[in-house]
Amino acid sequence: MQILNNIRFDNIKGDVFGGLTAAIVSLPLALAFGVASGAGPVAGLYGAVLVGLFAALFGGTSTLISEPTGPMTVVMTAVLTSLIATNPDNGLAMAFTVVMIAGLFQITLGLLKLGKYITLMPYSVISGFMSGIGVILILLQLAPFMGQATPSGGVSATLFALPELWQNIKPVETILGCLTLVILFLVPKKWANFLPPPLLALVVGTLASLWFFGDTDVRRIGEIPLGLPSLIIPTFTPEQITSMILDGIVLGTLGCIDALLTAMIADSLTRQEHKSDKELVGQGVGNLISGLFGGLPGAGATMGTVVNIQSGAKTALSGVVRALILLVVIFGAAKLTANIPLAVLAGIAIKVGINILDWSFVKRAHKVNWEAALIMYGVMLLTIFVDLIVAVGIGVFIANIITIEQLSALQSKNVKSISDSDDRISLSADEKALLKEANDQILVMYLSGPMIFGVSKAIAREHRAIENYQSVLLDLTDVPHMDTTVSLAIENVIKHAVGLSKEVYLVKPGAHAFQTLEKLGVFEIIPLDHVKASRREALQQAKDDLTI
Repeated sequence: MQILNNIRFDNIKGDVFGGLTAAIVSLPLALAFGVASGAGPVAGLYGAVLVGLFAALFGGTSTLISEPTGPMTVVMTAVLTSLIATNPDNGLAMAFTVVMIAGLFQITLGLLKLGKYITLMPYSVISGFMSGIGVILILLQLAPFMGQATPSGGVSATLFALPELWQNIKPVETILGCLTLVILFLVPKKWANFLPPPLLALVVGTLASLWFFGDTDVRRIGEIPLGLPSLIIPTFTPEQITSMILDGIVLGTLGCIDALLTAMIADSLTRQEHKSDKELVGQGVGNLISGLFGGLPGAGATMGTVVNIQSGAKTALSGVVRALILLVVIFGAAKLTANIPLAVLAGIAIKVGINILDWSFVKRAHKVNWEAALIMYGVMLLTIFVDLIVAVGIGVFIANIITIEQLSALQSKNVKSISDSDDRISLSADEKALLKEANDQILVMYLSGPMIFGVSKAIAREHRAIENYQSVLLDLTDVPHMDTTVSLAIENVIKHAVGLSKEVYLVKPGAHAFQTLEKLGVFEIIPLDHVKASRREALQQAKDDLTI
């Protein structure tokens, strides 16, 4: 496996301009997510630099821009709040340890080549938890949007505190937040390539706060103590290591989904194909290093990636350039960030939350499929009020059960039994003649298509019919695959028939199905000369062996 990503120097102009534009887009978002998470703006900035740099160096998508994202920030906020509440002295270090665990988990998934399975989940589940995360991000920013500190206790605490927040609203800060949202919503899309709306909103909001409300007490970021980041020693307590590992797995899994979905968007724009396993390794290295130096976790960011590609980037050099430019901007403009109002950053984060919501599917889900709509809304509510991993687990389970039930109902129609020449099975003239000569003493059971466990009930229903015939012919010619449950159901049919002293014949199935039956010992129950290569051969022998 090639260690470094696709870094070339044959498109330097496009990659440098793409990296520069992506860096400009990243700066306000990194500050907003750093403040929103509770880890501070510097954590957002270092997350943007470190995750972006190492994911670009070691990832598997040429033009992917990685940085702190809304979904990752929401989970990190919950982790940070929980750990600081239970361990005030070491909670912050423990939260960054969770980021390291998430990175190691992502690296492990990539090395085990499990990348292709990460996004193999129903769209209704993906839509539900992404929309839920968007709602959480919006709700958690309502307090700073109104000029107050976010209540401890997450979404529920914020909802209960809304009347009090409204009573104590600070109009000046809310005006600044509203100004931010107006700019973000109304700036023409054609301006975005050379004037990113988040940066424009950040600059205009900050200048407005200084010019018009300079004498008003407005909550601001304050000066960021920048310098080389200090190393964070992994910290945990024996009592909490299990929950920290689980949090790391949740964070890592979300990062994998976020990154690979964005990589798919990049593929559609560049007509290239990303390497999912390598991308997970790159994301994992980025998050591991970010956690080691006190940065927020990150993943592939859709906005940064699209801007990067539209600005002319074609290789991973753009991601490296973006990280280096952002680092220079951070050190050079550290004093300028001190005056940024928190309400402006809250407005930027709220807009990100609105963008995360899957409006397209939310509006149409009930028209397409009520089951998908219920799953989507259920996962959304569980994500908001319970837990992300619980929401995804329950959503995937229910969606799979529904899918299996639907497939089983369809496949059950492919289990057919006849004893005469009706049209349920396509028989040749010779086969019809042989069945007619057998005087309804041969029961033909025909199965077709891949057989999953839900079909076993349909097979079991045929047991009672066996008693009325001398011979049973199982035609599995058109069964390319069968799972263990179906194999056991067929074995039970054979055992039941043999127990009733019936002759059993088998038309040889496909290679996979044959091996499955062979491993179960089915061919020890019936004579090998009763296993035929074609249905006509099996019918001929079954007719010849009849005692009529």
